[in-house]
Amino acid sequence: MGLTLGQAKKLWSELRIAVDDGLSQTEFRRIEGGLKFSFNADHRVLLASGLPRGGRWPDWRGAEPEELKQRLAEPVEGVLFDVEENGFWHRSWGRRPAELKEALRLAKSKVQSAPLLVPIYGHRYSPALPQPNLPVFSVVQTDVIVYGSTIEEYLRREFGSEDMEAKLTPADRVPFWSDLVAVEEH
Repeated sequence: MGLTLGQAKKLWSELRIAVDDGLSQTEFRRIEGGLKFSFNADHRVLLASGLPRGGRWPDWRGAEPEELKQRLAEPVEGVLFDVEENGFWHRSWGRRPAELKEALRLAKSKVQSAPLLVPIYGHRYSPALPQPNLPVFSVVQTDVIVYGSTIEEYLRREFGSEDMEAKLTPADRVPFWSDLVAVEEH
């Protein structure tokens, strides 16, 4: 079972994060239809219970669509930057093409087939998959870290009193992005 509306409202209150009224179903349809993705179940409930404002929170209600498209594109662009500038190549992609242009084309195709990551706060992202209880990743290029095994755990760690150094509960695997976490841990 995932996050409920009541739990999400309580969470915003406990964390003392300033929120506006939550997104309506009409707003969700506009955002998801216009940007061609769906929030995961917990992220949707969280934003329906309250829309955080200010700072590094995405402004799902008022931002220009191009700004939101850019925020959604950042994880893919970061991986491609590392392919081009830092020689990154994921083992699951097979042999790296010798020509950079072809390597970038293949890498882009592979990364775009991974689940889309949707910004929560700054460079913290939640996968756009239908199930609840998905991890939150910190993503800067190919430096990917699990910041919470669920969106609630992430928010409590980042904005609450939970110790960021405390061991996380095991997180569900997310294709490709969880593999990058494994690369960092070894």
